[in-house]
Amino acid sequence: MNRNVRKHMEEAAAFLRRRIAQAGQPLPKIALVLGSGLGAFAEQVENPLLLPYAEIPHFPQSTVAGHQGRMVLGGIDGVPVAVMQGRVHAYEGYSADEVVFPTRVLGALGAEKIILTNAVGSLRPEFALGSFVTLSDHINFSGMNPCIGPNDAQIGPRFFDMTRAYSPRLRQLAVQTASEQGWQMHAGVYLSVLGPSFETPAEIHFFHTVGADLVGMSTVQEVIAAHHIGMEVLAISCVTNLAAGIGKGELSHAEVMETGERVSARLTKLLTALLPRLAALPKDT
Repeated sequence: MNRNVRKHMEEAAAFLRRRIAQAGQPLPKIALVLGSGLGAFAEQVENPLLLPYAEIPHFPQSTVAGHQGRMVLGGIDGVPVAVMQGRVHAYEGYSADEVVFPTRVLGALGAEKIILTNAVGSLRPEFALGSFVTLSDHINFSGMNPCIGPNDAQIGPRFFDMTRAYSPRLRQLAVQTASEQGWQMHAGVYLSVLGPSFETPAEIHFFHTVGADLVGMSTVQEVIAAHHIGMEVLAISCVTNLAAGIGKGELSHAEVMETGERVSARLTKLLTALLPRLAALPKDT
């Protein structure tokens, strides 16, 4: 971990607290990160305070299509939220510390729960395009960890457990909410790669052999950082393509964007119903 992380976190969090107070809003209870093509949910935020990442001290800037690069603060059915429309990735040239900097700042603001969404490739044909999958676990194949280096005990412990990286009770509520809306949310294991190239068919075969159901280029670093600072995590993936060697034709980011945008209304409906339920849960012990 970079030695300046805590100083930069405090400066970014102080800036956000001032802007939130000036807008007459409470601090967020739940944070959300919206992945490729999934940013439409932010339009549901009540009394939105819109802050481009460029205005927030030390925030990394999104450079990928489908990531608008702004934070939206406000409410969903009375629940104070901080919604990130887009994230940054290591393949853009950012360090692990930079990738997870927004996660750490959201934790410093007081958000106890974080919902991470992403676009993924499916290694299982039954997870069709447009399916949503709640992550039950992950395999970190990126070669990165945001907690490498000197540890700041005021941020989190040197060693920390990842047995329940993805909160079972939050996952259960997400699956239940989807069922009540008339559709099935699958569960699966996510494997994180560095990118930006898509995977080869041989790599996908290997990933399937070691137990992966989904593959993508984000999220795992944020999950690790969230656990390091004590946040409870729910992650929901949108299947935007079949992985190499499983689907037909070549993979493209345009396909990822098109599928994400096509099903974003379903995610919006799910999150709008789910957030008050999550906010009503007592702090996980």
